[in-house]
Amino acid sequence: MSRIARFVLMFSALLACGCAARASGPELTTIAFGSCAKQDRPQPIWDAVLAARPQVWVWLGDNIYADTEDMAVMAEKYRLMREVPGYKRLRESGVRILATWDDHDFGANDAGAEYPKKVESQKLFMDAFDEPADSPRRKQQGVYASYLFGPPGKQVQIILLDTRYHRSPLKAMDPRPERGGFWISDPDPDKTFLGAEQWRWLEDQLKVPAQLRIIGSSIQFVSEEHNYEKWANFPRERERLLGLMKKTGAARTLFISGDRHAADLSKMDGGIGYPVWDLTSSSLNSPIRPERRGDDPNRHRVGDRFVEANFGLIALEWADGDLRSVRLEIRDERGKAVIRQRIDAAELQGANPPQAVPAK
Repeated sequence: MSRIARFVLMFSALLACGCAARASGPELTTIAFGSCAKQDRPQPIWDAVLAARPQVWVWLGDNIYADTEDMAVMAEKYRLMREVPGYKRLRESGVRILATWDDHDFGANDAGAEYPKKVESQKLFMDAFDEPADSPRRKQQGVYASYLFGPPGKQVQIILLDTRYHRSPLKAMDPRPERGGFWISDPDPDKTFLGAEQWRWLEDQLKVPAQLRIIGSSIQFVSEEHNYEKWANFPRERERLLGLMKKTGAARTLFISGDRHAADLSKMDGGIGYPVWDLTSSSLNSPIRPERRGDDPNRHRVGDRFVEANFGLIALEWADGDLRSVRLEIRDERGKAVIRQRIDAAELQGANPPQAVPAK
């Protein structure tokens, strides 16, 4: 039996939410992720994803481009997605598949809580990603979830946020530009990305012991200068999350994101005791249009932006009963690493580093 097959068998019964904290099993070493896949276009990138041999694949949104209030139309687009040859091979390979959504698979461009079919859309999402019928995730409002992988002392938590279901309306420039983004910062304290219940849930999740914590957000967390969707649209919400990470002592936490149809690595000082990293991977098969390729300021950027089809990869090095390092990569359609950053685990410790378990 292959390493991936053994891994999947041990986690086949693992559900999202609270029960994830009881996970155990082999150590997690390779996580792949991506976003923005148009279901009616070729997706040759799956060959490179499979060649990377990830144990886990994470969808970060725009998994289809539904953009409809007709649930029959949305269901058909999910069917097409599941039948994409490369993705079908990934599903059949035994790789554990996790997912959250963004605006286009939620139902409408840049949509939030006002989208009228979000209940119906959530059901189709759960069906498309084989969420068990009795999963708590089917009963909550929103698709957020948390998963814990690995044995004690080598546990990796993956938190997937829902930045759509409860999100307040965005603030637009006045007048709006003819092209490009037009969403600007809104300090209104009543505006929210996550909603009250998801915020309470997230605080509990940040207290779960883990040697590495990965927060998956459909939109960028660190980048703040462009006028498209991002956490900086609601700066109070962004500061709230940073404050919550500091309050809970959530060390060794980094972000992954999608949405932008280009790949980016960002780093900032969030005042939490260690740097905040955000690796953005987008798009799997519809890279940013040539006329928009220069339209993306980001003073937090590390290295260069990559504007062709890509996916993200996180490689973990374990030694002496603890996490030694994290390697962040963006790989192109051929599997070549076009962005690469190695981070020592010690750089992500914060004030309350996870306790190592002595090697046996």
